[in-house]
Amino acid sequence: MFYGYGYGMFYDPTYILVVIGAVICLIASARVKSTFSKYSRYRSACGLTGRQAAEEMLHRNGIYDVQVVHISGQLTDHYDPRNKTLALSDAVYGSTSVAAIGVAAHECGHAIQHQKEYFPLSFRSTLVPVANFGSAICWPMILLGFFMTSNTGYFLIMLGIICFSLSVLFQIVTLPVEFNASHRALVFLRESQMLDPAELKYTKRVLSAAALTYVASAAAMILQLLRLILISGGRRRE
Repeated sequence: MFYGYGYGMFYDPTYILVVIGAVICLIASARVKSTFSKYSRYRSACGLTGRQAAEEMLHRNGIYDVQVVHISGQLTDHYDPRNKTLALSDAVYGSTSVAAIGVAAHECGHAIQHQKEYFPLSFRSTLVPVANFGSAICWPMILLGFFMTSNTGYFLIMLGIICFSLSVLFQIVTLPVEFNASHRALVFLRESQMLDPAELKYTKRVLSAAALTYVASAAAMILQLLRLILISGGRRRE
């Protein structure tokens, strides 16, 4: 990307931070897909499908008001606390693989968090509208700031950075939510003996690979925020 503020003639070296963030995300995404694909070929000894495993985990934790539904797509699994729906993707819902059971149990971990009012999940839920708003207006503000006069432009850029920071905060808060959901899943799968020790090891690899995608996303956002701060410093010096 090219600009003309403090980085030479229209050249912006801070764009390398965006490239690094994108590469990190691509690597993490490729890894989770390959790991899930690998362990999707390992059929669990219990023979439960992802849906059945999810329902059993929910019921053993006293949760009967969460509906397990099928959703199209690959790795689109999620829990929606607004309508208490646990959606499992094509490769999870009807599959008996250790990967599918692990992903289903992870999503159940979110339902348990919701039931127990796990603070990071509640805090993340309150951040959703704020983060969405900040994400929608941050770039128009920042871009407009570059076309305004010095003081006004700098103010708009800083305001845009603050709005972008809300999205970064959301990504950071997401990390403990996801790690905790995976921990709950693995503890349940071990204690219930739904998976044997070898299967549990495979499932842990799938969930660890999935967790890295959230770490990568947070890292990319932080790098983008750092870039914006560096750019604002160059704009301020003008």
